[in-house]
Amino acid sequence: MQNRALSMLGLAEKARKVVSGEFSVENAVRAYKAYLVIVATDASDNTKKNFSDMCRYYGCELRFYGTKDELGYAIGKQFRASVAVLDENLAKAIAQKIDLV
Repeated sequence: MQNRALSMLGLAEKARKVVSGEFSVENAVRAYKAYLVIVATDASDNTKKNFSDMCRYYGCELRFYGTKDELGYAIGKQFRASVAVLDENLAKAIAQKIDLV
């Protein structure tokens, strides 16, 4: 079965509406540009807590989903522990797909 959420993440990357990597994602959240942050389930506990606290403070949606390898592969890069979606409609659609799993 094809993973729709990761496929849509790849589509968002092609539209240049995704940033990845801890530093870039943090900057996007702090600038209120990120609508959805996805953190890999196999990320460190410190990374999960950091993004959880940050997203709660800045009012950004957060999901823990996929592995580092899956997130990286979905956006055509090496493994990534975190990605942020910068388009509101794509973020809502991806979050809905993640919530259905």
